Amino acid sequence: MARHPRWVRAFLSDADLDAVAAAIAAAEATTSAEIRVHLDARCPADPMARAIAVFERLGMHRTAERHGVLVYVSVEDHKLAVLGDRGIHERVGQVYWDRLVQEVIAHLRERRHRDGFVHAVGEVGAVLRRHFPRRPDDVNELPDRVTLGPE
Repeated sequence: MARHPRWVRAFLSDADLDAVAAAIAAAEATTSAEIRVHLDARCPADPMARAIAVFERLGMHRTAERHGVLVYVSVEDHKLAVLGDRGIHERVGQVYWDRLVQEVIAHLRERRHRDGFVHAVGEVGAVLRRHFPRRPDDVNELPDRVTLGPE
């Protein structure tokens, strides 16, 4: 029996999902912030609205410093949004998020899905490290694994 639904396997292999989770763990090792990647099969509405709902469902708005970042993708609809919580958005602004979205889209168009997510996580991690360096008492507030929505 398959570990993930078909729509996920067509987009990212188990090894790809593990690589993205490892990239999240590596990025979070240098910052007190939290990074998540979430995949949905479909998103009939605005991807940013869905990203906001997923952000809240995953509890990302409850991080200690309000510095979580979500990379959201609707696989079958080819929609993407990157959402930073208040603490980080105030420091980097919308232009940064828009540029990052375009970089990820470029990877996805070339069918380099894994590379796109690893790149996004690395870029976000570097920015978060500058604004929210890891503290000695830091704890990982949220899981690093890629989350998956319903088909």
